Amino acid sequence: MNNSIIWMIIGMGLATYIPRLLPFVLFKGKELPPFWQGVLKNIPFATLGALIFPAVLFIQDNVLYGLLGAASAFLLSYLGLNVIISVLGSIVVLTVYSSFV
Repeated sequence: MNNSIIWMIIGMGLATYIPRLLPFVLFKGKELPPFWQGVLKNIPFATLGALIFPAVLFIQDNVLYGLLGAASAFLLSYLGLNVIISVLGSIVVLTVYSSFV
C-alpha cells in the first residue's frame, strides 16, 4: 500500500474522530441552555428531511405520487402518530392512489 494512502486514511480518521470528541471534552459537566438542547434534538430530523426530500420528487415519473406520499406521511406525523404508523399510512395512501391511476 502506498504511503500517501496510509496518511490519507489517518487524516480521514482524525477528521471523523475530532468533531465527535470535541463536544464531550468542551461540554463535560456543563448543561446547554434549553434553546440549544431543542436545536440539537431536531438536527437528525432536519438532516433526514434534507436527504429524503429530493428522492421524493424522483420516486416515479409522476411527481404527484411522491408528493402525495410525503404529504400523507407529514400529516400523520403532525397528528403525533408513531413513525412506523406514519410510514405504513403513507404506503396505504399510495397503494390506494396507484390502484385508481
